[in-house]
Amino acid sequence: MIAEYWHNDGADIVCDLCPHSCRLRAGQSGLCGVRKHAGGDLLTLNYGQLSALALDPIEKKPLKNFHPGSLILSMGSWGCNLACRFCQNWQIAQQRPTVRKMTPAELVQSALAAQKDGNIGLAYTYAEPLVCYEFIKECAVLCHDAGLQNVLVSNGYINKEPLLSLAPCLDAANIDLKAFNGSFYQNMCGGSLEPVKESIKLLAGFCHVEITTLVIPGENDSVEEISALAAWLAGIDRSLPLHLSRYFPCYKLAVAATQREKIYELKKVAENFLTNVYTGNL
Repeated sequence: MIAEYWHNDGADIVCDLCPHSCRLRAGQSGLCGVRKHAGGDLLTLNYGQLSALALDPIEKKPLKNFHPGSLILSMGSWGCNLACRFCQNWQIAQQRPTVRKMTPAELVQSALAAQKDGNIGLAYTYAEPLVCYEFIKECAVLCHDAGLQNVLVSNGYINKEPLLSLAPCLDAANIDLKAFNGSFYQNMCGGSLEPVKESIKLLAGFCHVEITTLVIPGENDSVEEISALAAWLAGIDRSLPLHLSRYFPCYKLAVAATQREKIYELKKVAENFLTNVYTGNL
């Protein structure tokens, strides 16, 4: 399928979906692995390809203050526009997994059928959903038309224009704010911090937003950094929920697991600025 948000620059195509602005010669794919220059067009390779589909508790997203106690049909595809060394879903984000194909209409029908089991809508999650932008946007429109909720679980690494187009369809989002220093994003994730901050500010004006930070020893766990992160969020809204999640060794990072006591300590630090701070992965 032909992707949205790109332009030609001579014989090259420049992808305009995310801040990487990948310049692609014919046959090349972007850093996300799922947007490819082919035949003079930018194609999206993962359209309608689901690597995971499950009815999950809403708290697993995690969303603590959005329809608590409910269930939501959660889908994932494959690909990601960041390359986090500590990726928790690397098998589908950084590799090409086995998939099943579904149309947006079929997925929304599955969500409607699951209402009898307590489902409230669709969550776009697991791998990075924004790199299958066209598919989730179509699903989100149909989902709203059917009276269901749309939930985005994302790294927030997207340009303003496409996010503005998607945001009115969203009811809730959990954004991974992976750290509050630019060097972490550059060295550990292959990205930058500022676009994620802009996404959080934008989404907070459209829907319910919660934030997750995976706390990694020696990398983003200082009192000073968590204080700065929480203070910045409080500048948007003191009631924004923040989830401080315990890290376990995964993918390419072999740092020892975060101590439970550290998570509790940082929770108290964040509570100096925010009214809703939660712990996770304990």
